Amino acid sequence: MTMAAEMIRATDTQVPLLEARDLHRTYLVSRGMFGAAAEVKAVAGISFELNAGETLAIVGESGSGKSTLARMLTLIETPTDGHLRIDGVDVSTGGTHKKSLRSAVQMVFQNPYGSLNPRQTIGAALEEPLLVNTSTPADERRAAALAMLERVGLRKEHADRYPHMFSGGQRQRIAIARALMLRPKILVLDEPVSALDVSVRAQILNLIADLQTEFQLAYVFISHDLSVVRHIADRVLVMYLGRVAEYGSSEEVFSKPLHPYTRALMSATPVANPRHVKERIVLKGEMPSPFAPPSGCVFHPRCPVAFDLCSQRRPEMSGHADHSVACFAAEQ
Repeated sequence: MTMAAEMIRATDTQVPLLEARDLHRTYLVSRGMFGAAAEVKAVAGISFELNAGETLAIVGESGSGKSTLARMLTLIETPTDGHLRIDGVDVSTGGTHKKSLRSAVQMVFQNPYGSLNPRQTIGAALEEPLLVNTSTPADERRAAALAMLERVGLRKEHADRYPHMFSGGQRQRIAIARALMLRPKILVLDEPVSALDVSVRAQILNLIADLQTEFQLAYVFISHDLSVVRHIADRVLVMYLGRVAEYGSSEEVFSKPLHPYTRALMSATPVANPRHVKERIVLKGEMPSPFAPPSGCVFHPRCPVAFDLCSQRRPEMSGHADHSVACFAAEQ
């Protein structure tokens, strides 16, 4: 558990800062002039809780629904069904409270250059959230932007420069600084270090950890790199084709992975020790089309331990609060 999570849990027994209950997001996709619209269930029943100071990692292959879930958590999209609560307030159906809570959840994107306006100075980019969402005077906005730049490891004179003048690591520091300008309670980090050099990743991860402790932030950390997840996460949620495959504390999931999909993901993670030999699990085939998901367990066409029941019924989550899984084989 991170230091921030330990500090807050010792003094706070209130409701979870972020709570998702059976979240769904379905899209209707046109199939041409004469074809009937098709349903795509990008997210199909996700549930979890996140407390202040904790980090929830969401992992899975491309197409598993991670980015769709992130857009719902940042209130960019509204769930088709289910409930999403921020600070105990249900934001699933919109309303005036939804607008007031947008500043409580901010997002850091994978590509820091693509998320910054190339024609806008860094100072203006950092001041913009305050300009749009608050009535802060211009001199106070400028002072807040300069202070935040220094907090993420940059200098005040960088405020008058443009994004193309910075390296990838510096741009990600700027993106993090901009996300923190409204002092949010929750940061959704979508692959925040995957576009960076290995030497820079550790610096950004250390910065993220320091900021979490300082501002008592809750993180939703989306990643495919399980070595990073193991280092930073308190809890792990494994997604496959819009559903939860496995969910639990980082210690439980990494020490005793129960779902065959989780074990396959972990077997693909490189190990720094050249003497360590581990089994490589290669999944057959590709992830099924979301237009026509398999019957029963959506993972069964690729599962190395699937049996007849897996294609007939969808497994429900079972286990305990620290570790649960949706798998018939794991139950047996």
